[in-house]
Amino acid sequence: MQLVNWIADIPSLVIENYPLLLSGLWLTTKITFIAVVFGIVWGTVLALMRLSNIKILNVFAKCYVNLFRSIPLLLVLLWFYLALPQVIKHLFNLPPYADVRIASAMIAFALFEAAYYSEIIRAGISAVAKGQYHAAYALGMTKSQSMRLIILPQAFRSMIPLLLTQGIILFQDTSLVYVMSLIDLFGASVTQIGSVQGGTVKYSMIIFAAAIYFIICFTASCLVNYFKKGISR
Repeated sequence: MQLVNWIADIPSLVIENYPLLLSGLWLTTKITFIAVVFGIVWGTVLALMRLSNIKILNVFAKCYVNLFRSIPLLLVLLWFYLALPQVIKHLFNLPPYADVRIASAMIAFALFEAAYYSEIIRAGISAVAKGQYHAAYALGMTKSQSMRLIILPQAFRSMIPLLLTQGIILFQDTSLVYVMSLIDLFGASVTQIGSVQGGTVKYSMIIFAAAIYFIICFTASCLVNYFKKGISR
């Protein structure tokens, strides 16, 4: 019966606080999008470094990937929350009171996710048939040209479902930005509305936040599966 009452309270709470909830959802979406784009770009560079014959690049990429894949995301966010703002303010000559928490969060997520994207992309490149390399060389292409024009397009086509799936995981992980005192979808629902108003409101907003994350992530997963079947055909 209590659960029914908590669910029944959700519509009125959402209507009353929809500007804050929309603001939180927008922050979650913005962090996810920026982190995915820059994570894939930097992850591609790391993957090429891992496949490079230049030892120093290979070792750097390997150490980078192993470091970020061995540390909890929560700790990474805390490091960037405590240290990076001072670096950003110094580099861009910003006043001490400037709020750079969102930029710190985006950089932290992008650098962290790049380690995971790197492994996905490296596996995708390695899966491309060796004959494609030989065909590119036979056409007179250099190694960089063959990688850019022949190998990467084929690799990315097969990797898109995995890259998108990792993006869904990232969307869920953005709820950890509460450690940076940022108000995302989870923070707006549970911390701002639920905790401030107290009582049964907190339980109602926890259910609401869970439902929104489920709807968005489940829908995205269905679209990824549909896209994956389209690639297979």
